[in-house]
Amino acid sequence: MRYVLALCMAGALAGAQDRPPLQLSLKRAVEIATSPEGSTEVQLSGESLKQAELRSTEARAALLPDLESAFSYQDRTANLLAMGFDFSRFPIPGGFAFPTFVGPFTTLDARVSATQNVFDFSSIRKFQASKVGVLAAKSDSENTGEQVAAVVARAYLAAVRADTDVDTAQANVRLSQAVLTQAQNQKAAGTGTGIEITRARVQLANDQQQLLVAQNARRAAHLRLLRAMNLRLDTELELTDRLQYRPVDALTLEQARQQALRERPDYQAQQQRQDNARLTASATRLERLPSLAAFGDYGPSGAGFGNSQPTRTYGVSLKIPLFDGGRRDARRAESESQQRAETIKSNDLKDQIELDVRLALDALSSAQDEVNVAKDGLDLAENELAQARRRYEAGVSDSLEVTDAQTRLERARDNQTAALYNYNVARIDLAQAMGTVRRTID
Repeated sequence: MRYVLALCMAGALAGAQDRPPLQLSLKRAVEIATSPEGSTEVQLSGESLKQAELRSTEARAALLPDLESAFSYQDRTANLLAMGFDFSRFPIPGGFAFPTFVGPFTTLDARVSATQNVFDFSSIRKFQASKVGVLAAKSDSENTGEQVAAVVARAYLAAVRADTDVDTAQANVRLSQAVLTQAQNQKAAGTGTGIEITRARVQLANDQQQLLVAQNARRAAHLRLLRAMNLRLDTELELTDRLQYRPVDALTLEQARQQALRERPDYQAQQQRQDNARLTASATRLERLPSLAAFGDYGPSGAGFGNSQPTRTYGVSLKIPLFDGGRRDARRAESESQQRAETIKSNDLKDQIELDVRLALDALSSAQDEVNVAKDGLDLAENELAQARRRYEAGVSDSLEVTDAQTRLERARDNQTAALYNYNVARIDLAQAMGTVRRTID
């Protein structure tokens, strides 16, 4: 048994290793996560939309005819005394006694019944509210897609940054190996010292340690990206996009705010929930009005199949609410309170949207300046290291100057990676604040 289990595990591991890495771009990652079978949040929002549509169907049913059919066939006996018929108090001349126990006898009834609301203003308004509820659920689903797209985009950028950190760490290791080789050559030529070789080896060991840390961070970033996409965690990824600078069209605060109010699905959903609460409150108030319904039934009735006769009933019923112990008044007050609460939420979300837009614009402007400064710093650090290595090779300076320049170059590379990452995250933040994440990624 253990042998079979070991073979199964080995086969599964070999199968996972044989699978080629998944080529994944940012656009493709978002498409996978926001598909109906993608992220858990997207699946749940789809179920919420279905539930809202079914509630609307249920509300519409109150306005449609209600048809029922029934069939009954009974063989009965009855105790007339149990029904209140005591004929012994009324003697019949001739000594005849009316029986108190009758039966068995049969009854048959087959009937089709129908009811139809002629007018019920409260039910009409409830149906209107349910249709607005469906629109709100659709907007909520769109908002979930935007949120999931933003989460996946940030996770993808974090994974790309981790890949870049690994590439940078590998470049630093190669540079340290080249500096070590240069120091060994200088020592062999008689122009270098042993301390310079030791210093180069220390720098190489530090860079190798940083490479191990970067590789572990990359594995963690890839796992978080897979989890955000709801993919198998044993999937190997090969990210095709890289951190780069893409300029964003200039926007004023007012332009961004107006676009956010038009585009953000969470604001649209909140507006629709406010309309739903208004219509629900109106439906509750309309419960005080009379309602008119028509009804009817038709079918054979008799003692059996051979002697049944068709019978019918039809008519109208008018219901006029008079007093229900205050339940309608309580529901009306509750629905009006819910309407006021939704209005408060709408105003609060509008203020939050303006805050999100302001913060995103400020962050994007700062990140853009950071990218420019980091680029200049990287160019200077590369020139400094090239000059330091030439001076060291010419014997004008020692390896300490090269090590210092190398350290500053590594820091400049890290600064550039951080600046590009912050800039791209700021772009996603601005798109989320304006409700255009998926369109921006496309």
